[in-house]
Amino acid sequence: MPALTPQTMAEAVGQTIAAGDRAGQALGIILERIAPGFAQVRMTVRPDMVNAHGTCHGGVIFTLADMAFAYACNSANHSTVAAGADIDFLAPAHPGDMLTATARESAQAGRLGVYDMEVRNQEERLIALCRGRSCRIQGSVIRPELAERIE
Repeated sequence: MPALTPQTMAEAVGQTIAAGDRAGQALGIILERIAPGFAQVRMTVRPDMVNAHGTCHGGVIFTLADMAFAYACNSANHSTVAAGADIDFLAPAHPGDMLTATARESAQAGRLGVYDMEVRNQEERLIALCRGRSCRIQGSVIRPELAERIE
């Protein structure tokens, strides 16, 4: 059996998370790219995602950033959860906007990690910046016996 590469593992983790994340599915969040310590997701702002000001609800924008964070921090197949996150909203997003969130690992020390996320619209306008702190817990995203079969 060929050796499992970090990229192959990240892709398998991405498929597993995408299949099981009901919140992401309901919001129409799509995984575009994943690599070890990195992920990019996208979502179109729908009319049911806006607040009373007619702009995309901050919680929806945060959820998009959080999904990128989840993919990135789990990409090595270590079960990892958020320990905390901060977000700065820099510009509004509107219905019909295509938002893309990227997450990059900035530091990993034992069980703890730090990830930086950006959310941009289709014109590359920066909508939000986010920093997440992760904590590895017991287990893996893909069961070990299945991970051995990934090529």
